Amino acid sequence: HSEFVYQAIFLSFIGHPEIFPLGFTTKTQEIFNCRVDEDVTEGNCFKLIKKEDIIQDLNTRATISDFHPVKKVVLEYPGEELLVVFDARFQYGQNFYLVASEEAKENLLKPPETAEEKEEKEENREEALEVHPYKPPVHKPWVSLGSEKEVEEESVKDTVTKIKYKISRVRRKFGAPITFTDKNASHVKDSYIECISYQDKTFSIKMLEKDVGIQMVPKIREASTQTKWTYPKNAATQYFPRQLSNEEKEEILSSEKLKEFLTSVHLRMEIALQQNEIMNAFFDDWKALAEDESRSGGKPDVYLKAYQSFTDLHYLKDRTISCVCWHPTIYGIIAVSARERLSYEEQVNLSDKSFLQQSVILFWSFFDPIHPQLMLECPENIYCFQFSPSDPNIIAGGCINGQVVLWDISQHEEKLQNAKTVADGIKITAVNTVNVSILNILQYILPPLVRYCAVSSIQHSHKKPITDLHWLPDYFEDNRMGAAFENRAEICVQLITCSPDCSILFWDIPATKLPEQPSSEKVKEKEFFYMFHDVPDTSKHLDLCWKPLIKIKLCESDTNTEYGPVRISLRELHYHYKTSEKVQSLNSLEVPAKESPYIEMNTSSSKNLKVLENISTNFFVGTEDGEIVYSDWKIEMDSDLAKPVSQKHTRKYTIHTETINTLRRSPFFKDILLSIGGRNFAIWKEGVTNGPILQSSCSAGRYTVGQWSLTRPGVFFIGRDDGNIDIWDLLKKTYEPSHFQNISESMITFISPWIASPKQHFLAVSDDLGVLHVLEICQTLSHPSRNE
Repeated sequence: HSEFVYQAIFLSFIGHPEIFPLGFTTKTQEIFNCRVDEDVTEGNCFKLIKKEDIIQDLNTRATISDFHPVKKVVLEYPGEELLVVFDARFQYGQNFYLVASEEAKENLLKPPETAEEKEEKEENREEALEVHPYKPPVHKPWVSLGSEKEVEEESVKDTVTKIKYKISRVRRKFGAPITFTDKNASHVKDSYIECISYQDKTFSIKMLEKDVGIQMVPKIREASTQTKWTYPKNAATQYFPRQLSNEEKEEILSSEKLKEFLTSVHLRMEIALQQNEIMNAFFDDWKALAEDESRSGGKPDVYLKAYQSFTDLHYLKDRTISCVCWHPTIYGIIAVSARERLSYEEQVNLSDKSFLQQSVILFWSFFDPIHPQLMLECPENIYCFQFSPSDPNIIAGGCINGQVVLWDISQHEEKLQNAKTVADGIKITAVNTVNVSILNILQYILPPLVRYCAVSSIQHSHKKPITDLHWLPDYFEDNRMGAAFENRAEICVQLITCSPDCSILFWDIPATKLPEQPSSEKVKEKEFFYMFHDVPDTSKHLDLCWKPLIKIKLCESDTNTEYGPVRISLRELHYHYKTSEKVQSLNSLEVPAKESPYIEMNTSSSKNLKVLENISTNFFVGTEDGEIVYSDWKIEMDSDLAKPVSQKHTRKYTIHTETINTLRRSPFFKDILLSIGGRNFAIWKEGVTNGPILQSSCSAGRYTVGQWSLTRPGVFFIGRDDGNIDIWDLLKKTYEPSHFQNISESMITFISPWIASPKQHFLAVSDDLGVLHVLEICQTLSHPSRNE
């Protein structure tokens, strides 16, 4: 039917908008009594069909009706009968065509008269004029015959694609003052100043290839020579080996010259023989670097196999996933945070505005991909969050308005561990639902909503979105001077955050809680927990009173140039989650009930704690201008000013052209980092001050996120804005990705690997459409090569 519509549209462009070709089947011809060569012929080709009959056929046969392509034309036709004409010669491409206007129908049913008939009518009209009175002409509506479309086709239109220029500059240079000076022309020779053109090397075009035609012509010169000819003759010679007599051999072997020679080369010969025994000089090291592919059965067809996908039509609709974290100790539990789908500039400008849609962190399980297992209530859109390494029940997150949020999910740990049995319990049949209460059913359908237990003070928080957040390790903690002290409790109690407001903040984790509720109130709260999600949580006693321990202003010591950090990486952030013993929860420390719950958090006393001298206080920072900054957070007392001053030993590297979106340390080497921004990436080694040790060329698409492999030191994954993932294997190629695979139709926003078992490795990939893809990594990318 679509071909009929296209033909109808084509005919409307050639001056017949009222004609619509139709192909009538034998069934349609029998229904409307228009059978070919019986009801209609080439001489009698007209057939009037009632509009009501056509509408009834459309309602009965729907899309299989031959009138379905012109359904709209039939419904809008003003008359009661439509004219169908039998096209025996297929002039319009089908065996019938429909006339869609009353005027055209009348013209076809009453064809124009011949010249003789016109003369007879004119004679009759002259006679009638003498008898009949004059009648004025009647106005008729204008009917389009396609002339306006011919005029439109002949009109001149601008079809040349306009060139668009995008001019950008460094953010900190916006609004910089500009100073102009005047110069008197009389001070110049001849009172005339000429602006002479010069060659600007910035915009010079380097010639890479040039076609040049060259033809070589031999140089011609005249020369003559004369050779003296001699008579040729045959000659022969014969040689034999020199034979030494026994006396001569004894004389040579006993000579001092041979002894001196053997003494001079003895040591070198001995070393060469030892080297041949220790190492094979003909061993090919390059071939030994790569794994023998014949042992693993060749290259796999798919390197990242789709395992599962998660999305939510309510909380993730029209939103992008900003952060993904696997639960450190529970199999198959993964948490995601979502935010409004805004560009980086819009995020910075709207950081102080609230959004109408509720922001939550969703917990998903492999055993129930449809229903979230848990939801964390967020005061604002969450940009990043992390589980505590010492207690996975404690979660810290960074908001788009600069606040830091804490959650405690220890009460729901058992629900997450029993996610498989809960998923099986959802499958309730109609027989046993009679004895099941509505409350128990809602427990499976509606996930628990956990309120946050602490929020930082708005006044002392970041002024722009928190773009990166890390827990400090459990074996040390900082004081207000930035010195590292031992942490005897071995519990992570400090956070570090960064934001484009040019500041890095250290936070002490508060360890206070309100008096315990009576048991009756607990039962009442538990009874309605799954029914009402907006019940006020009494644990919000730390709201708006949490202040940072240390604030570092990131700027250059000489010029006081400020940097806007968006990613931060510390050398001491290599930690492992504890699973063997039950760690102490955040709510295990209590305060007397008489004290006010709104207590300002202070750092713990460091009088009896040992100072750790071997802790590195250096850190890397990626800025919004694409710069990599290396600095130190330690603060020392200034003897002259008698106040703490930050040590500004800052080094800056400009490698990337856009905002840094990834700054990750290798899980195998503390001093190796991966930075990604714009269209290239770089690998850095801490201690190497002249730049990165590996830098890629510019790619065709923009890189949006990256992550190291947890099992192979030479492999990392990079997400792009076209939905592809580049898999880099440095043992195979360093100039281009070894493999790439399409994951989504939209931009990749986050990548998070996870080792479920020695034989099962996963890669969580989120996109800009709010969909979380869980991919299973193939054996080639998960098992390290020999000597990797």
